[in-house]
Amino acid sequence: MNLKQLEYFVRVAELGSFSKAALILNIAQPALSKQVRLLETALRVTLLTRNGRGVVLTDSGQRLFDHSVGILQLVAHATEEMEAARDVPSGRIVIGLPPSMGRRLTLPLVENFRRTLPKARLAIVEGLSTHLTEWIATGRVDLGLVLNPEPNPAIEVTPVHEEPLGLVGPVPGKKDKVAVVPLAELVNYPLILPERSHALRKLLETQAALSGLKLNVVLEVSSVQSILDLVAAGHGYAVLSQTALTASGRPQEFTLRPLAKPGLTSTFFIAVSAHKPMTPLGRQAFRLLQELVVSTGAPIAKRDS
Repeated sequence: MNLKQLEYFVRVAELGSFSKAALILNIAQPALSKQVRLLETALRVTLLTRNGRGVVLTDSGQRLFDHSVGILQLVAHATEEMEAARDVPSGRIVIGLPPSMGRRLTLPLVENFRRTLPKARLAIVEGLSTHLTEWIATGRVDLGLVLNPEPNPAIEVTPVHEEPLGLVGPVPGKKDKVAVVPLAELVNYPLILPERSHALRKLLETQAALSGLKLNVVLEVSSVQSILDLVAAGHGYAVLSQTALTASGRPQEFTLRPLAKPGLTSTFFIAVSAHKPMTPLGRQAFRLLQELVVSTGAPIAKRDS
Protein backbone atom coordinates (compact mmCIF):
# COMPACT_ATOMS: atom_id res chain seq x y z
CA MET A 1 0.00 0.00 0.00
CA ASN A 2 1.38 3.42 -0.97
CA LEU A 3 0.17 7.00 -1.08
CA LYS A 4 -0.40 6.98 -4.83
CA GLN A 5 -2.69 3.96 -4.53
CA LEU A 6 -4.61 5.66 -1.73
CA GLU A 7 -5.02 8.81 -3.84
CA TYR A 8 -6.28 6.77 -6.80
CA PHE A 9 -8.69 4.86 -4.57
CA VAL A 10 -10.08 8.05 -2.98
CA ARG A 11 -10.66 9.70 -6.36
CA VAL A 12 -12.50 6.64 -7.73
CA ALA A 13 -14.63 6.47 -4.57
CA GLU A 14 -15.47 10.19 -4.63
CA LEU A 15 -16.44 10.16 -8.30
CA GLY A 16 -18.06 6.72 -8.26
CA SER A 17 -16.41 5.86 -11.57
CA PHE A 18 -13.06 4.56 -12.81
CA SER A 19 -13.44 6.38 -16.14
CA LYS A 20 -14.15 9.76 -14.51
CA ALA A 21 -11.29 9.30 -12.04
CA ALA A 22 -8.92 8.37 -14.86
CA LEU A 23 -9.72 11.65 -16.63
CA ILE A 24 -9.21 13.71 -13.47
CA LEU A 25 -5.96 11.92 -12.59
CA ASN A 26 -4.71 11.94 -16.19
CA ILE A 27 -4.01 8.21 -16.14
CA ALA A 28 -5.14 5.38 -18.38
CA GLN A 29 -8.16 3.56 -16.96
CA PRO A 30 -6.53 0.07 -17.10
CA ALA A 31 -3.56 1.38 -15.13
CA LEU A 32 -5.88 2.97 -12.59
CA SER A 33 -7.88 -0.24 -12.19
CA LYS A 34 -4.65 -2.19 -11.74
CA GLN A 35 -3.46 0.05 -8.90
CA VAL A 36 -6.78 -0.30 -7.07
CA ARG A 37 -6.65 -4.10 -7.52
CA LEU A 38 -3.11 -4.14 -6.11
CA LEU A 39 -4.38 -2.19 -3.11
CA GLU A 40 -7.20 -4.69 -2.59
CA THR A 41 -4.73 -7.56 -2.88
CA ALA A 42 -2.36 -6.00 -0.36
CA LEU A 43 -5.20 -5.52 2.14
CA ARG A 44 -6.97 -8.79 1.22
CA VAL A 45 -10.38 -7.10 1.02
CA THR A 46 -12.79 -5.91 -1.66
CA LEU A 47 -12.96 -2.12 -1.57
CA LEU A 48 -15.31 -1.33 -4.48
CA THR A 49 -18.20 -3.10 -6.14
CA ARG A 50 -19.60 -2.28 -9.57
CA ASN A 51 -23.23 -1.48 -10.30
CA GLY A 52 -25.08 -0.19 -13.31
CA ARG A 53 -24.01 3.41 -12.66
CA GLY A 54 -20.37 2.91 -11.68
CA VAL A 55 -18.77 1.74 -8.42
CA VAL A 56 -19.73 1.98 -4.75
CA LEU A 57 -17.73 1.43 -1.57
CA THR A 58 -18.01 -1.79 0.38
CA ASP A 59 -18.02 -1.64 4.18
CA SER A 60 -14.27 -2.25 4.17
CA GLY A 61 -13.87 0.33 1.41
CA GLN A 62 -15.72 2.95 3.46
CA ARG A 63 -13.44 2.35 6.44
CA LEU A 64 -10.33 2.68 4.28
CA PHE A 65 -11.78 5.76 2.54
CA ASP A 66 -12.23 7.53 5.89
CA HIS A 67 -8.64 6.73 6.87
CA SER A 68 -7.26 7.61 3.43
CA VAL A 69 -8.81 11.08 3.33
CA GLY A 70 -7.18 11.91 6.65
CA ILE A 71 -3.83 10.44 5.58
CA LEU A 72 -3.74 12.39 2.32
CA GLN A 73 -4.74 15.58 4.14
CA LEU A 74 -1.87 15.11 6.62
CA VAL A 75 0.61 14.57 3.79
CA ALA A 76 -0.69 17.68 2.01
CA HIS A 77 -0.37 19.74 5.19
CA ALA A 78 3.17 18.47 5.76
CA THR A 79 4.07 19.54 2.23
CA GLU A 80 2.50 22.95 2.80
CA GLU A 81 4.51 23.43 6.00
CA MET A 82 7.75 22.64 4.20
CA GLU A 83 6.88 25.04 1.40
CA ALA A 84 5.79 27.67 3.89
CA ALA A 85 9.24 27.55 5.45
CA ARG A 86 10.46 28.97 2.13
CA ASP A 87 7.67 31.62 2.16
CA VAL A 88 5.99 30.02 -0.84
CA PRO A 89 2.35 29.14 -0.01
CA SER A 90 1.65 25.97 -1.93
CA GLY A 91 -0.05 22.62 -1.64
CA ARG A 92 -3.73 21.74 -1.92
CA ILE A 93 -6.64 23.14 0.06
CA VAL A 94 -10.28 22.07 0.04
CA ILE A 95 -12.96 24.72 0.61
CA GLY A 96 -16.60 23.82 1.20
CA LEU A 97 -19.51 26.01 0.11
CA PRO A 98 -23.27 25.65 0.63
CA PRO A 99 -25.30 25.44 -2.60
CA SER A 100 -26.93 28.82 -1.92
CA MET A 101 -23.53 30.54 -2.10
CA GLY A 102 -21.65 28.20 -4.41
CA ARG A 103 -23.00 29.69 -7.61
CA ARG A 104 -22.14 33.22 -6.50
CA LEU A 105 -18.69 32.56 -5.01
CA THR A 106 -17.07 29.77 -7.03
CA LEU A 107 -15.95 31.80 -10.05
CA PRO A 108 -14.50 34.80 -8.14
CA LEU A 109 -12.97 32.44 -5.56
CA VAL A 110 -11.14 30.44 -8.23
CA GLU A 111 -10.00 33.55 -10.09
CA ASN A 112 -8.73 35.33 -6.97
CA PHE A 113 -7.11 32.17 -5.65
CA ARG A 114 -5.16 31.63 -8.87
CA ARG A 115 -4.06 35.25 -8.94
CA THR A 116 -2.94 35.50 -5.32
CA LEU A 117 -1.80 31.89 -4.69
CA PRO A 118 -0.39 30.70 -8.04
CA LYS A 119 1.63 27.84 -6.54
CA ALA A 120 -1.30 26.36 -4.60
CA ARG A 121 -4.13 24.11 -5.73
CA LEU A 122 -7.77 24.66 -4.85
CA ALA A 123 -10.59 22.14 -4.62
CA ILE A 124 -14.18 23.26 -3.99
CA VAL A 125 -16.95 20.99 -2.74
CA GLU A 126 -20.60 21.83 -2.16
CA GLY A 127 -22.80 20.45 0.57
CA LEU A 128 -25.36 21.27 3.22
CA SER A 129 -23.96 22.94 6.31
CA THR A 130 -24.44 19.79 8.41
CA HIS A 131 -22.33 17.83 5.93
CA LEU A 132 -19.68 20.54 5.62
CA THR A 133 -19.16 20.74 9.39
CA GLU A 134 -18.75 16.96 9.52
CA TRP A 135 -16.25 17.02 6.65
CA ILE A 136 -14.26 19.81 8.33
CA ALA A 137 -14.23 17.94 11.64
CA THR A 138 -12.93 14.76 9.96
CA GLY A 139 -10.35 16.54 7.79
CA ARG A 140 -11.96 15.97 4.41
CA VAL A 141 -12.47 19.74 4.02
CA ASP A 142 -10.00 22.36 5.31
CA LEU A 143 -12.40 25.26 5.75
CA GLY A 144 -15.94 26.02 4.73
CA LEU A 145 -18.78 28.48 4.68
CA VAL A 146 -21.61 27.14 6.85
CA LEU A 147 -25.07 28.41 7.72
CA ASN A 148 -26.17 28.72 11.36
CA PRO A 149 -23.98 25.84 12.61
CA GLU A 150 -24.79 24.09 15.86
CA PRO A 151 -22.12 24.12 18.61
CA ASN A 152 -19.45 21.54 17.82
CA PRO A 153 -16.20 21.17 19.79
CA ALA A 154 -14.45 19.83 16.69
CA ILE A 155 -14.78 23.08 14.73
CA GLU A 156 -14.17 26.78 15.26
CA VAL A 157 -16.48 29.28 13.57
CA THR A 158 -16.25 32.97 12.72
CA PRO A 159 -19.40 34.90 11.67
CA VAL A 160 -18.89 36.83 8.43
CA HIS A 161 -22.25 37.65 6.85
CA GLU A 162 -25.90 37.83 7.75
CA GLU A 163 -29.07 38.59 5.82
CA PRO A 164 -32.77 38.66 6.66
CA LEU A 165 -35.10 35.80 5.84
CA GLY A 166 -38.39 36.38 4.10
CA LEU A 167 -41.48 34.63 2.82
CA VAL A 168 -41.06 33.70 -0.84
CA GLY A 169 -44.09 33.44 -3.07
CA PRO A 170 -44.80 33.52 -6.81
CA VAL A 171 -45.42 36.79 -8.66
CA PRO A 172 -47.62 39.06 -6.51
CA GLY A 173 -51.25 38.27 -5.92
CA LYS A 174 -53.79 39.91 -3.65
CA LYS A 175 -52.50 37.96 -0.67
CA ASP A 176 -48.90 38.99 -1.31
CA LYS A 177 -49.08 42.79 -1.37
CA VAL A 178 -48.20 43.28 2.32
CA ALA A 179 -44.63 44.57 2.64
CA VAL A 180 -43.69 42.40 5.62
CA VAL A 181 -45.07 39.21 7.16
CA PRO A 182 -45.34 38.98 10.96
CA LEU A 183 -44.06 35.63 12.17
CA ALA A 184 -47.43 34.90 13.77
CA GLU A 185 -49.05 35.01 10.30
CA LEU A 186 -46.65 32.46 8.87
CA VAL A 187 -48.99 29.71 10.10
CA ASN A 188 -51.51 30.82 7.46
CA TYR A 189 -49.22 29.86 4.59
CA PRO A 190 -48.58 26.34 3.23
CA LEU A 191 -44.80 26.06 3.52
CA ILE A 192 -42.27 24.12 1.47
CA LEU A 193 -39.21 23.68 3.68
CA PRO A 194 -36.02 21.60 3.73
CA GLU A 195 -35.86 18.50 5.92
CA ARG A 196 -35.57 18.90 9.70
CA SER A 197 -31.76 18.51 9.74
CA HIS A 198 -31.32 21.61 7.56
CA ALA A 199 -29.95 24.65 9.42
CA LEU A 200 -32.63 27.01 8.08
CA ARG A 201 -35.44 24.62 9.05
CA LYS A 202 -34.04 24.30 12.58
CA LEU A 203 -33.79 28.06 12.93
CA LEU A 204 -37.35 28.61 11.72
CA GLU A 205 -38.95 25.90 13.83
CA THR A 206 -37.03 26.94 16.96
CA GLN A 207 -38.32 30.50 16.65
CA ALA A 208 -41.83 29.27 15.88
CA ALA A 209 -41.78 27.06 18.98
CA LEU A 210 -40.58 29.96 21.15
CA SER A 211 -43.51 32.01 19.84
CA GLY A 212 -46.00 29.18 20.44
CA LEU A 213 -46.63 28.65 16.72
CA LYS A 214 -47.06 25.48 14.66
CA LEU A 215 -45.98 25.84 11.06
CA ASN A 216 -48.04 24.39 8.22
CA VAL A 217 -45.37 22.39 6.37
CA VAL A 218 -46.96 20.79 3.31
CA LEU A 219 -43.78 19.58 1.58
CA GLU A 220 -40.20 18.79 2.62
CA VAL A 221 -37.66 19.28 -0.18
CA SER A 222 -33.87 19.51 0.21
CA SER A 223 -32.97 21.36 -3.00
CA VAL A 224 -33.54 25.13 -3.02
CA GLN A 225 -33.96 25.06 -6.79
CA SER A 226 -36.69 22.42 -6.46
CA ILE A 227 -38.37 24.40 -3.69
CA LEU A 228 -38.50 27.45 -5.95
CA ASP A 229 -39.87 25.36 -8.83
CA LEU A 230 -42.70 24.23 -6.55
CA VAL A 231 -43.35 27.78 -5.33
CA ALA A 232 -43.49 29.05 -8.91
CA ALA A 233 -45.99 26.29 -9.74
CA GLY A 234 -48.26 27.39 -6.89
CA HIS A 235 -47.71 24.49 -4.48
CA GLY A 236 -46.82 26.67 -1.50
CA TYR A 237 -44.44 29.24 -0.06
CA ALA A 238 -40.81 29.13 1.05
CA VAL A 239 -38.70 30.91 3.65
CA LEU A 240 -35.39 31.95 2.08
CA SER A 241 -32.92 34.81 1.78
CA GLN A 242 -32.26 37.15 -1.12
CA THR A 243 -29.02 35.25 -1.81
CA ALA A 244 -30.99 32.07 -2.46
CA LEU A 245 -33.26 33.87 -4.94
CA THR A 246 -30.32 35.51 -6.69
CA ALA A 247 -28.51 32.18 -6.96
CA SER A 248 -31.56 30.69 -8.69
CA GLY A 249 -30.98 32.98 -11.67
CA ARG A 250 -34.65 34.02 -11.80
CA PRO A 251 -35.42 36.27 -8.83
CA GLN A 252 -37.92 38.25 -10.92
CA GLU A 253 -40.33 35.28 -10.78
CA PHE A 254 -40.83 35.60 -7.01
CA THR A 255 -41.77 37.98 -4.23
CA LEU A 256 -39.67 38.18 -1.08
CA ARG A 257 -41.31 39.78 1.96
CA PRO A 258 -39.21 40.04 5.14
CA LEU A 259 -40.41 38.30 8.28
CA ALA A 260 -41.13 40.60 11.22
CA LYS A 261 -42.10 40.56 14.90
CA PRO A 262 -39.53 39.11 15.26
CA GLY A 263 -37.40 39.30 12.16
CA LEU A 264 -35.18 36.34 11.39
CA THR A 265 -31.69 36.47 9.95
CA SER A 266 -29.55 33.79 8.37
CA THR A 267 -25.89 33.95 9.45
CA PHE A 268 -22.96 32.54 7.53
CA PHE A 269 -19.82 31.45 9.38
CA ILE A 270 -16.41 30.34 8.15
CA ALA A 271 -15.59 27.07 9.92
CA VAL A 272 -12.20 25.42 10.44
CA SER A 273 -11.01 22.44 12.44
CA ALA A 274 -10.49 23.10 16.14
CA HIS A 275 -7.82 20.42 16.36
CA LYS A 276 -5.50 21.28 13.45
CA PRO A 277 -3.36 24.43 13.34
CA MET A 278 -4.03 26.69 10.38
CA THR A 279 -1.28 26.53 7.75
CA PRO A 280 -0.08 29.68 5.95
CA LEU A 281 -2.07 28.56 2.91
CA GLY A 282 -5.12 28.00 5.10
CA ARG A 283 -4.87 31.47 6.61
CA GLN A 284 -4.60 33.11 3.21
CA ALA A 285 -7.51 31.06 1.85
CA PHE A 286 -9.54 32.04 4.95
CA ARG A 287 -8.94 35.74 4.32
CA LEU A 288 -9.72 35.36 0.62
CA LEU A 289 -13.04 33.61 1.31
CA GLN A 290 -13.90 36.12 4.03
CA GLU A 291 -13.33 39.07 1.70
CA LEU A 292 -15.51 37.55 -1.01
CA VAL A 293 -18.35 36.72 1.39
CA VAL A 294 -18.28 40.18 2.95
CA SER A 295 -18.43 41.76 -0.51
CA THR A 296 -21.77 40.01 -1.15
CA GLY A 297 -23.58 41.75 1.70
CA ALA A 298 -23.43 43.13 5.24
CA PRO A 299 -20.34 41.97 7.18
CA ILE A 300 -20.77 41.32 10.89
CA ALA A 301 -17.33 40.20 12.03
CA LYS A 302 -13.68 39.96 11.12
CA ARG A 303 -11.08 37.38 12.04
CA ASP A 304 -7.91 38.58 13.74
CA SER A 305 -4.88 38.28 11.49
